[in-house]
Amino acid sequence: MSPHSPLPQIAPITEEDIVEYLAQTPGFFERHAELLTSVQMVSPHGHRAVSLQERQAEMLRDKIKGLEQRVMDMVRNAHENAAIAEKVHQWGCDLQRIKVPTDLPDAVVRGIRTLFDVPQAAVRVWSVAPAYANAPVTWGASDDVRAFATSLTMPFCGPNLGFEPVGWLRGAASSDGSESNEVHSLALLPLRDGPMDRATPAFGMLVLASHDPHRFEATMGTDFLTLIAEMASAALARLR
Repeated sequence: MSPHSPLPQIAPITEEDIVEYLAQTPGFFERHAELLTSVQMVSPHGHRAVSLQERQAEMLRDKIKGLEQRVMDMVRNAHENAAIAEKVHQWGCDLQRIKVPTDLPDAVVRGIRTLFDVPQAAVRVWSVAPAYANAPVTWGASDDVRAFATSLTMPFCGPNLGFEPVGWLRGAASSDGSESNEVHSLALLPLRDGPMDRATPAFGMLVLASHDPHRFEATMGTDFLTLIAEMASAALARLR
């Protein structure tokens, strides 16, 4: 190399280089253990300097707190699900005790409002036996609603976009005195023979409604709503 040639440029050492070196040199801190006691870090709980060991202990405590919160949430959800399951069982038993088929629609709606704390509910069925063709539960379900019910393979949950079944709530008793025009969220449950996801035509629809816009949301789980729909379907099948 000529004495007048420029010196080669050396790339500066980056943090990534240091991390890579330490990862590839596991014995480094064994040979330089004094560094572990001299390293000072800023604590997230206040802005005081703490040792590396203290910072690791704080991180571990924070992780334990997060895990404890998750366990508490799981226990709470388990208790809530057990309570709902018990109410579903009670509701199913109440429906089986109904002797007169024409009493079933009111029993279905009344049980949902009282046991599950749903402000408003209504139900309509079609393709019923001739003896029940003029029952109030068969009134007001257009061909569009019937086709929509058949297209659903799971409960629909979301905001009130002016769905026709909301009109079924007018004149129906509500648990909180609210009117159908105050419905801000609802659940639409198709009624059909067999599991809800089966491609068989629906013979009815159950509408649950609330003035709370967050009561029935598109992102909510629908397992219990599906169970309610299947149990209501089994009970109201006696009208067919």
